[in-house]
Amino acid sequence: MTGTTPELACPITPVVDIVFSRWTTPILWSLKEYGRQRFVELERRIGTITPKVLTQRLRQLERDGLVVRTYHAEVPPRVEYEISELGRSLGPLFASLSEWSGNLGKVEEAREAYDSRSRSSSR
Repeated sequence: MTGTTPELACPITPVVDIVFSRWTTPILWSLKEYGRQRFVELERRIGTITPKVLTQRLRQLERDGLVVRTYHAEVPPRVEYEISELGRSLGPLFASLSEWSGNLGKVEEAREAYDSRSRSSSR
C-alpha cells in the first residue's frame, strides 16, 4: 500500500503551512489593514513579536511573494514593507476567518462542556 502525500490528502495543507505559520497571519493582517509600514510600526502593531522573529518572518513572506520590501536610500536609510498583490488575494480568506471568529464563544462553551464531562467521568 502506498501512502498519499499530505498535499493530495488535503490540498490546502501547503496554503496553511504558508499563511498560518506562527506570526504570519498578524503580519499580513496588519499590512492589509494599515498599508505600507516601517519595521518599527509593524513591531508595535503586533506587540509581542521579537525583532529577530519579525525579521525572519518578513524575509520568508518576501521570499513567498506575499510581502514587498522597499529600501529607500536616504539618510538615515528607510525600509518599508507592504502586502503584495499575491498577499492581497488572501483578503477573502481573512474576511471569512474574521467572520467565523464570531463562533469563538461557542468554541469556549464546547470546551467547558467537554472539560466538565471529562472531570465527571474520571471520578
